Amino acid sequence: MTNRLRAGIAALAAIATLAGCGSNTPTAPAPANVIPTVASVAETTAPVAKPPSNLPPYKPVIDPAAFVDKVTNPLFPLTPGTTYIYEGTRDGVPRHAELSITNETKTIMGVVCVVVRDVLTSNNALVEKTTDWYAQDKDGNVWYFGEDTAEYENGAVTSTAGTWLAGVDGALPGLVMKAAPAVGDAYRQEYRPGEAEDFAKVLQTDASWDVPMGKYTHVVVTEDTDLLDTSKLEQKFYAPGVGFLGSTGTVDGHKEDTKLTSMLKSGG
Repeated sequence: MTNRLRAGIAALAAIATLAGCGSNTPTAPAPANVIPTVASVAETTAPVAKPPSNLPPYKPVIDPAAFVDKVTNPLFPLTPGTTYIYEGTRDGVPRHAELSITNETKTIMGVVCVVVRDVLTSNNALVEKTTDWYAQDKDGNVWYFGEDTAEYENGAVTSTAGTWLAGVDGALPGLVMKAAPAVGDAYRQEYRPGEAEDFAKVLQTDASWDVPMGKYTHVVVTEDTDLLDTSKLEQKFYAPGVGFLGSTGTVDGHKEDTKLTSMLKSGG
């Protein structure tokens, strides 16, 4: 998320403005002077500057009347009945993920959210199950209202770390995709103090990226970090009309990558 956050007072002031914004759409800092190409982003392994840990209080204003009941942002569309299939690896071990957009909804903080289910397996063994909740405001920004996640080993739950629900235990929604992302935009993706504090920065908005499903242009590239885990440094890719194409980077100290292989519609 941070390629090179500007040093000194300028960077801190920009991030303070972002984190303390009182509107639904956070104000982002100005673009960085140098933005790497997709190739250099994907190949980066050395640590880069992280967002400061002493960010001002995060206080987004969530007005249910400012939200709509569907998620139609072209870079993050959630069309009920659609299943995204991803293939990837973790430290070279194959992984398979199926992300299903359901017809279910869940009301959180008065906002009607779309329910998304994600099942991750490795060598046909269940690794993780997650239920996520998203909603879109009238301006087209997509918000993340929480997740119920469980990790498995030999069929048994081993951890539910990372679970959070907006409005509970100090948790608040974060942004997952802006209506019109611009290079340099930075924002919290999720927020439960001490439990879920992912942070994103937009690196590119007109990149190209190939996945098994096809070749895409006008791709938005973000850099994702975690204020609670300095080992996380991940790049994510989003294509107009499709959404999340995949990712590459380091998560929990492991090298991970994933790419979209197909999209299935209900009955197809």
